[in-house]
Amino acid sequence: MGEPNLAAQPSQEFEKVLVHSATEVASFDTHDKTAVQKIQHFLHSTPAAIPFIVLVAAIIIFGMAIGGKFFSSYTLTLILQQIAIVGILGAAQTLVILTAGIDLSIGVIMVFSAVIMGNFAVTYGLPAPLAVLAGFGVGGLCGFLNGFLVAKIKLPPFIVTLGTWYVIMATNFIYSANATIREADVTAVTPLLHIFGVSFKIGSAVFTLGVLIMALLVFGLWYALNHTAWGRHLYAVGDDPDAAELSGIRVDRVLLSAYTLAGLIAALAAWVSIGRNGSISPSAAVTDYNLQAITAAVIGGISLFGGRGSILGTLIGAMIVGVVSMGLNMLGADPQWKVFLTGVLIITAVAVDQWIRKVAG
Repeated sequence: MGEPNLAAQPSQEFEKVLVHSATEVASFDTHDKTAVQKIQHFLHSTPAAIPFIVLVAAIIIFGMAIGGKFFSSYTLTLILQQIAIVGILGAAQTLVILTAGIDLSIGVIMVFSAVIMGNFAVTYGLPAPLAVLAGFGVGGLCGFLNGFLVAKIKLPPFIVTLGTWYVIMATNFIYSANATIREADVTAVTPLLHIFGVSFKIGSAVFTLGVLIMALLVFGLWYALNHTAWGRHLYAVGDDPDAAELSGIRVDRVLLSAYTLAGLIAALAAWVSIGRNGSISPSAAVTDYNLQAITAAVIGGISLFGGRGSILGTLIGAMIVGVVSMGLNMLGADPQWKVFLTGVLIITAVAVDQWIRKVAG
């Protein structure tokens, strides 16, 4: 019988230690990755979580910097009044972005719809309800045109809506001769166009009907997106249009409905803007409204790649921008800091979305 190899024993023990250590490290890594994946899957299933946390943090930070005045119900409801138009336009933009598209013409559709409402009521002397319906008709028609070119002609949404932005803008100026309709002229004809500027109090908080209609619109769309077949189809088309079509979903109809509804919602924003601003200007800040609507959606967790996000997040995104703007104004800061912080928020939101998609996908 051979003698045991004593020299090999330390080597064997050393190998056991290495194996045991490697197992522990692998176990630790697996546990660590699982924790990270849990966070990512939570954020993937609850896209409004991050913007909500950012909103609460922003309110706390500005409240501590400014004092109790910032936490007053008057200040917080004033923020809601200021974001009503952007919140409604952001909801329209959300429907399009969820289909993996984008609508660069949403702001000019709103302005043109407002011009139609004002001219039909003031210049042509038509009843206010007909003027409002005409504005909605124009908004819906513009949205339908975008949807038709994207869904039926198969043109890229970016190019389509960039083109219609120019077309609708030019039509707006030619039709109106760039003439502003004064608030006094609108009020003299009918108070209906200013109805969404009417305010009411709940305690010390001051709300407007524009804020109320924004909240009703967002929650109505939230229900439609989460509890109807149309909403599920919209998400499916944005996530993977080819798979959606193979499953029997009429992709072209879903796209057409999303863009048309976005146009109608832009017309609603036009009506609210008349109540908010009083006068009707064909040269209103069209570009700003476009960018603000996209900003609210992106900061609110709506993925630019489509198929993911909650419309409640868009409302929160608009509120974040409103809180930052109000807070900086009350601190007397340079207005460019708002632009700077908004840019940082957009880049951060897109980076987080990429991070979530990379692992959760």
